[in-house]
Amino acid sequence: MKQFFLTIPRNIIRCFTAPVIIWHILAIILSVVCVLSGFDWFYYNATRSPRFQVWMFPAVPIGGLMPVALPLALLVGGWLSKNLPLRLTGWATGQAALIGSLISSAYKSITGRAHPLHNPGTDISRVFHFGFLRGGVFWGWPSSHTTIALAVAATIYKLFPQQKWLGILAFTYALYIGTGVSITIHWFSDFAAGAIIGTVIGIVVGKSYQGSFQATAASGCAFDTR
Repeated sequence: MKQFFLTIPRNIIRCFTAPVIIWHILAIILSVVCVLSGFDWFYYNATRSPRFQVWMFPAVPIGGLMPVALPLALLVGGWLSKNLPLRLTGWATGQAALIGSLISSAYKSITGRAHPLHNPGTDISRVFHFGFLRGGVFWGWPSSHTTIALAVAATIYKLFPQQKWLGILAFTYALYIGTGVSITIHWFSDFAAGAIIGTVIGIVVGKSYQGSFQATAASGCAFDTR
């Protein structure tokens, strides 16, 4: 728990320092291209199939609940089994979700982008309300669902580099969440930017926990009896 709180400010800062800041700039440039080229509107029209909506809409509630449920489940499971690495994974994924939420909300607070749900059938893909809290922190760019899902997935990948199947499973879930919201409540560029920024956050958080995680595993302290 101590590591969780002590590393939050440092990891947030690391998400914006060189060379990591380059990925934020790339996410912005990619979004500008998608918006100005009309690709966002094209993608929106190409994914209006009712079949897509049925298969992808569950990504919205799942993407909202999983970032809370997974860390809690890992923490409780680790506590009950006295498994310290499992608890560390819970704290790490929880921090990744929290930082992902904070950063995506910060961006949203100044972009105020209109979502497809606001005016379906009309091209509002270029509508932004730049300025502080003109669109709140729930509507805007990038997708929080995607940012958080990719942050958690990248954290898991960094903590378990040898368990490739676990990384594949985590990223498959994250991409389902991202694709799902891009077809339902977000534009494609919201998803693309969230994927880039979220992955960066996950790598930063994963690296910060990697040392403690590996030291615990190497010392054979899989079980904490305290």
